[in-house]
Parts: sequence; C-alpha cells; structure tokens
Amino acid sequence: MRVTLFFALVALTAGIALTAVTYQFARNFLLDERTTSARQQANANANQVRDKLRIDPGTVDVFFQDVNTEPDGFAFLTDPLVPTDQGFQLDDLPVALREAVGNGESGSQRFTVDGDPYLAIGLHLPGPDTGYIEAFPLAPTERTLRAVLTVLVVGTFVTTMLATFFGWSTSKRLLRPITRVADAAGAIASGGLDTRVEAEKDPDLDRLAGSFNAMVDAVQARIEREARFASDVSHELRSPITALAAAIEVLDARRDDFSDRSRQALDVVVSQVRRFDDMVLDLLELSRMDAGATEVNTEEIDIVDLSRRIAARNGMADVPVDLAKRTDPIIDTDKLRYERILSNLLANAQNHAGGPTRITIANGSAPEMIQIAVDDCGDGVELDERIRIFERFARGSAARHRVGTGLGLALVSEHAAALGGRAWVTDAPDGGARFVVEIGTGR
Repeated sequence: MRVTLFFALVALTAGIALTAVTYQFARNFLLDERTTSARQQANANANQVRDKLRIDPGTVDVFFQDVNTEPDGFAFLTDPLVPTDQGFQLDDLPVALREAVGNGESGSQRFTVDGDPYLAIGLHLPGPDTGYIEAFPLAPTERTLRAVLTVLVVGTFVTTMLATFFGWSTSKRLLRPITRVADAAGAIASGGLDTRVEAEKDPDLDRLAGSFNAMVDAVQARIEREARFASDVSHELRSPITALAAAIEVLDARRDDFSDRSRQALDVVVSQVRRFDDMVLDLLELSRMDAGATEVNTEEIDIVDLSRRIAARNGMADVPVDLAKRTDPIIDTDKLRYERILSNLLANAQNHAGGPTRITIANGSAPEMIQIAVDDCGDGVELDERIRIFERFARGSAARHRVGTGLGLALVSEHAAALGGRAWVTDAPDGGARFVVEIGTGR
C-alpha cells in the first residue's frame, strides 16, 4: 500500500507541476500570438482610417462603419467620437488606455465588458491628431485555454491512475515472494513443517527462498530428531518402568510387614513410580501424535451420556452435566479422544483446583462446532498463564507444588486440534476457572 501510494503521489505531483507549467506556457503563447495578430490588424485598420480622414474627413461617420473589425469586436475613433458598434460606449474601454492614446501614446490592455474578455489596442494617429482604439474578443482564446486545461487535468488524472496501477502491480509482483515466505512461515508455525518456498527467477529473491528453505530444513530436522529422541526414550523407559511398577506393587501388597518408617518410604516410591509411569505414557501418546501415527475414528455418540459415564469412571459421578438449550447432544467424533480430553480436564480440576463443579455442553462458535466446559472451584488462572499452561511441561502457579506431569492440558490441546477445534481457559461464572474445549460435530 505504501509503495502504491508513493507511486500515486509522485505521479500526481509531477502531473500537477507539468499541468501548471504547460498551461502557463500555452496561455502566454496564445495570448502573445493573439496580441501580435491584434496589433497587426489594428495597425492596418488605423492606417485605413487615417487615409480616409485625410481624403474626406466629413464622411467619417459613414466610412468608419466599414472598418473591418472581428466578429464581436468593436473600435472607437476618439476625436471625433465615432464607434463601429453602437452597443458599446467609450467608457467600456480601459481608462488608462484612453488617457495614453489621448496623450499621443500607443498601447494595449486586457479588460472585460459584461463579463466577456477583450484585448484593446490603442493607437495615436498623428496626422489627423486623433486616437484609434480597437477591441478584440478573447473568448475564443479563453475557450482554447480551457480546453487545454481540461486535457491536461484529464491527462494528469489518467497518468495518476496508471501510475497507481503500475505501483500496485509492481509492488505486488516484487512483494509476492515476501508474501509467499510469510505464508510459508505461518503454515510452519501452525505445524506444517513440510512447507517450502518455491524458487524465484530473481537471483536475490531466489537466495532468500533458498536460505528460508534451508532454515526450515534445519528446524524440521531438529524437531524430528528431538521428537524421535523423546519417543525412543519414552519407549525404552516403558519396559523398566513397567517392571519397576510391578515390583513396587508387590512390595505395596506386603506393606504391613514393614516398619512405619519403611512404609513412609514405600509410599513415596509408589507415588513417584506411578507418576513416572503416567508421564511416560503421556510422552508416548504425544510422540505418536507428533509423528502422525494416530488416526481420528469418528462414530455417533450421545455426548451428554458419554460425559456422565466418563465422570463416573474417574470417580466424579456427582458432577452435574448440563446441556444448553437448542444444543443437539448427538455428534460424530472420536470417542477415545473425547474421553481423553474430558478425563484430563476432570483430573486437572481435581488435582489443582479443588475438584470440578460442573460440566456444560453448548453450541460452539459455528454451527458445526460444540463446546464442552469444565468449571472448578479453585482460584482461577492468571491472565498471563492462560496460554502457557497448554504447553508441554508447563505448570500454572496453582499447580507448582502439586502432583502432576505438566502434560495433561497439552494432551487436551493436541486432541482438540485433532478433532478440528481448540482449547482455552477463562473465568467460571461462579468463581474458579472454566476450561473450554471446542470440537467439531462432524455434521
């Protein structure tokens, strides 16, 4: 836009300057030409009048009417006072010109009569000692100047429009590679690591595209390497953690055989092994999702009934499930993913916010979307943490000293994105936090 406006402003400024200079030049030229031709004609007519005055001054009224003036023009003989057109008076002529002619001088002056422009040529006739003043209409010259001005203004407007279009097309063509880079960067930021920028014909732009693609290749390779590392580590840890958990369960079953001090140590080990096991499972799940190894298998479900059963399986059967008015509870979605989403939200509320108080199901932001909200009775989530807590291993201020892996809400966000939606947190109407997930209904 700035480039386009710059082209338009430059063209407009140049056009106005050129119009002003051209119009002034044309005006001066036409007026000079008009003055020169008027002087020649006035001199010829004055010589004719002077000759006739010498031959027969008594018939001046008669022959003065035959003076060859231009159409709409007129002339005056000052002494005796004789006009060629009775429709004009000597007072219509400029006073300064009349005085100059009366003093034996000659000259010219532009003036107007009833709004019409004229050019007056005044000549002193020394023989008969009188003055001859002839007025030439300037209306044709003014019309010509207006036509020239109109053409120049239209030309300036057309030039400005052409320059604007040229600036827009040129800037668009030059910025198109930058736009493609920006679009590619946005796609990569959204997770499309396979996005690349096409090669450009311009050497400088091609260098930009090549550098960008090389950078994306490096970033993709590093992310994939880290993802493989996390997946490999999680997978390798799964077997020893399973064995360790089985051994711990055996010890926990014989806890009565241990002293109080040993039982306290055993409780710590059991809780930490279970937490470690949950974290490994979550990491494996995230790794599979990052690798695209998971699929979305949709089926028709009653989301209200399923939500009640999920709450009951998590030991929260008393949590009410409300369905908003004009909300269809029958949707097509991935049952396992939805169960994972709601179970994690309920567990998050239970572990960090005093437990869930309500599950609300309502229509989403679009006809094909539905929202599931879980309210809790905690202290809420700070504004500066509402986005960060959905990142991996991120923990809000209320959860820093509580049990958890920091992966539950990250899984909620990933599963919501897989179902065509998103997750966010806001304030609950009755206090606490409200975690909202919006997913597609498949309809």
